[in-house]
Amino acid sequence: VQLQASGGGLVQSGGSLRLSCVVSGIIFSITDMGWYRQAPGNQRKLVAVFPSGSSAHYADSVKGRFTISRDNAKNTVYLQMNSLKPEDTAVYYCNAVPSLRSWGQGTQVTVSS
Repeated sequence: VQLQASGGGLVQSGGSLRLSCVVSGIIFSITDMGWYRQAPGNQRKLVAVFPSGSSAHYADSVKGRFTISRDNAKNTVYLQMNSLKPEDTAVYYCNAVPSLRSWGQGTQVTVSS
């Protein structure tokens, strides 16, 4: 399994970023996919889920600001992040839900105040 996240960077508070994650080695179209994040000193947390056959749902901390989407033809899951806050600073990973053993390298998002 390969999970290749990209699109992170440094952005000011209130800004936006769009993350992408290309997935291989699984049957993507029938797999529930999610975005997780891990801030320094904290455990990795699930912030958004897009089930294969249902609608998306979000952690309260990102609801109304983040939007998860997926393109099954491209085996890709996206995370549009708007109104970013310094507390959104973390390494962001995509993975199945529940997660697979393989995590990929993630992509760093840093939000400055």
